[in-house]
Amino acid sequence: MLEVKALSIDELRQRTSEKWREYPADVLPLFVAETDFPLAPTVKAALQRAVDTGDTGYVASRGPLAETYASFAKRRFDWDVDASRIRSTADVSMGIVEILRRVVQPGERVIVMPPVYPPFYDLIAEAGAEVERVPLRDTGMAWEIDLDGIRSALEEGARAILLCNPHNPTGTVHAGESLAALADLADEFDAAVVSDEIHAPLAQPGAGFTPFLSIGSAAQKVGYAVVSASKAFNLAGLKCALMVSAHDDTAAVLRGLPVEVVWRTGQLGLLAAVAAFGEESDPWLDGLLHALDHNRVLLEDLLARHLPDARYRIPAAGYLAWIDVSDLGLGDNPARRILKDAKVALNDGSAFGAEGTGFVRLNFGTSPEIITEAIERIASLVSR
Repeated sequence: MLEVKALSIDELRQRTSEKWREYPADVLPLFVAETDFPLAPTVKAALQRAVDTGDTGYVASRGPLAETYASFAKRRFDWDVDASRIRSTADVSMGIVEILRRVVQPGERVIVMPPVYPPFYDLIAEAGAEVERVPLRDTGMAWEIDLDGIRSALEEGARAILLCNPHNPTGTVHAGESLAALADLADEFDAAVVSDEIHAPLAQPGAGFTPFLSIGSAAQKVGYAVVSASKAFNLAGLKCALMVSAHDDTAAVLRGLPVEVVWRTGQLGLLAAVAAFGEESDPWLDGLLHALDHNRVLLEDLLARHLPDARYRIPAAGYLAWIDVSDLGLGDNPARRILKDAKVALNDGSAFGAEGTGFVRLNFGTSPEIITEAIERIASLVSR
């Protein structure tokens, strides 16, 4: 394992990406899903080689990405992936839209499970379909897939399910039993499941992450996974994702996508993804998971000490904290109030669905010092 530490705030403010350019310098940005760590050495070296040789043209029709990802999936998830059933594209969102366009007809309904990543609603509309909301069940201890609600929606004509696994914003790693039951339901009603697994490399050891396509024949028959190195390795700007199938019929759907869907893959993104998914990057990824484990526990401690009325469950995956601040007296839009008066930028929970009202999403993929200052700023606001 390598030690992975976030850059200093002075170094971070030299970045020109969304996280560090959206707000003035007096704001601590803990909103958009970018991390504040240096690039993995393997990724940095791959990109440097490409720049040195001018290797910045179009992606090749043949290359090692699919095989490299298949090896990664076996090492990290014990998931056997057939590399011949993988296609690349620019990003996970594009992959979702292109698959949905081919598995649902215009006007048909696609199930989402709020609170969920806000672009899901827009991606379904972009694919010409309509959103069917089946919220996650809050047991008081965890969030779970509402299988009864899914069945009802399918009985009423929903034709596909857009799954977030691990789930954003809650950090939930869905139980294998729930995923198997979901696959059986989709198979029973001849519905497709598109599983966004962009946060999968960030599942903590012992969390029990289960790739949807790994759980059995029903999932393989109905399912597609869309994956990327972009969240774990902070590569969103380089544009590379993979669409994975595990059945002859679904593989045929991916092969039938327009060639431009694949050609939109970024060359630098592809080279970076090959490096990220390679075995030489595992020590860095393990170090990142260790750093995020420290941060997710630190956040729990800070909230308990400074904001005891906030409610937070430590996520099993990712670097996004879903925090109920409805009892802090911050009004109908707590994120807006926190930004205005505490100078901390968070995501407003209501953007994830009505179930997120009173919540904020906080990105702890940064240094302990920045997390600590952010919570102290918010606590100072609440105590006024």
